[in-house]
Amino acid sequence: MKEKTILITGGAGFIGSNLCEYFLDKKYKVICLDNFATGHRHNLKDLVNNVNFQLIEGDIRNLVDCQRAVQGVDYVLHQAALGSVPRSINDPITTNDVNVSGFLNMLVASRNANVKRFVYAASSSTYGNSEALPKVEDVIGKPLSPYAITKYVNELYAEIFSKTYGLETIGLRYFNVFGRKQDPNGSYAAVIPKFVMQFMQHESPKINGDGNYSRDFTYIDNVIQMNELAMLTQNPAAINTVFNTAYGDRNTLNNLVDYLKEFLAKYDPKIATVAAEYGANRAGDIPHSLASIDKAKTLLGYNPKYSMQEGLKEAVEWYWENLREK
Repeated sequence: MKEKTILITGGAGFIGSNLCEYFLDKKYKVICLDNFATGHRHNLKDLVNNVNFQLIEGDIRNLVDCQRAVQGVDYVLHQAALGSVPRSINDPITTNDVNVSGFLNMLVASRNANVKRFVYAASSSTYGNSEALPKVEDVIGKPLSPYAITKYVNELYAEIFSKTYGLETIGLRYFNVFGRKQDPNGSYAAVIPKFVMQFMQHESPKINGDGNYSRDFTYIDNVIQMNELAMLTQNPAAINTVFNTAYGDRNTLNNLVDYLKEFLAKYDPKIATVAAEYGANRAGDIPHSLASIDKAKTLLGYNPKYSMQEGLKEAVEWYWENLREK
């Protein structure tokens, strides 16, 4: 069996770099396409000397870059995107250019290169104003942000490319992914690494709202498992559809803060005394999010190994070792 080649777009980012590392360890050939707009070279520092790894600096908004990256590729794991609801509210045009036009470029390039399967990062933001819990794949509401619109458009395009051109696609609706290599810096940093950094500096993290909004926080290793299952499944019913990618449990932001303080205090007891601050709710935020993972369990054999608490313990250890001031 010849070595399979995987293209991971956004491979220098948080999720992408974890996928690169995992599949290199599994002896795949891995190509990373990234323009380093939000990804980081330090995420790839342990990979660049691997003979099975190739880095292509390019932008998914450039069709030529996409065409170059997919040559000889068996599978595409498309992670490249501009995340963040607030970023999309502040700059909807760039978010649309990357997330919609860039996505379409990748679909066209993959189709033309006869890629076997195109697995892409979808988003729980697609559920929009639907109040039903848990979130089930075929029941969505209206999007609440430009970002959510772009991720829903991705699903529509993927479905059309499946039906019209026969390109196998599978979308993974990520629910609040966290873990090692997630960037704590910048205006649009994800909540968990941002809070961890603030606690390590004995600063009070600021919670949007009263802290009772809830999320299905999902550890990175569960997401890696879903990408591998989606890439390799031979179940016809699993192809050309979308799956929730989550643990299937929810915790409030107040719960999150309590766990972070507990786990971090093992390294620095002073953190236990740092209190959170509260502010206004954030525009475009969904109040509650909880995934049904029954479809993924049934069609893909998904079996998430890490609850939020178990994932947080590992993530906190990684942040303590890698991000605190030495």
